[in-house]
Amino acid sequence: MKAAAQLIDIISGHPFRGRVEAIPDGGVCVVQMKDVGEDEAIRWRETVRTNLTGKKKPDYLQAGDVLLTARGSRNYAVCLEDVPCPAVCSPHFYLLRVKPGVLLLPAFLAWQLNQVPAQRYFERSAEGSWQRSIRRPLLAALPLEVPEVVLQKKVLAVAALARREADTFKRLMENRERMLKSIAKDILGD
Repeated sequence: MKAAAQLIDIISGHPFRGRVEAIPDGGVCVVQMKDVGEDEAIRWRETVRTNLTGKKKPDYLQAGDVLLTARGSRNYAVCLEDVPCPAVCSPHFYLLRVKPGVLLLPAFLAWQLNQVPAQRYFERSAEGSWQRSIRRPLLAALPLEVPEVVLQKKVLAVAALARREADTFKRLMENRERMLKSIAKDILGD
């Protein structure tokens, strides 16, 4: 096990003063917590477009980045497979990048951050009574495993199968519910 800071760069989300101003033809998409779906994927079409102001050079998102929620009741991680537009993340996220030369797949990092050991660590370490937050030093000290890449890929393949199974089961349940409603309507009327 190694401390997260040895393996990844931890970057705070882009600082916005107040709300993100929507500018329909703006040059940058802003990923906010509301843009992450239940499947922990970014809904890019729902992101707000804006123009960045201020002196801070933006840390533009790129494929392979991992976003981790820094605030809220659940600290989930999302691995970005692609970034379809110039984009930054809001300050509610940490932007995590695997350091050069580290044999840690970003998707495995996100998977590991979403598992029970990391979630317990976040739960114990979070601060604040009204809105929980993870401070950077606590995230930097998070112990992470780096198994061989072959094993990382196997774990990710099993996780993808589990997601597909869950999606199939959900669709089957929805279909069954529609069938029962149709039967009830036929037998009982409106």
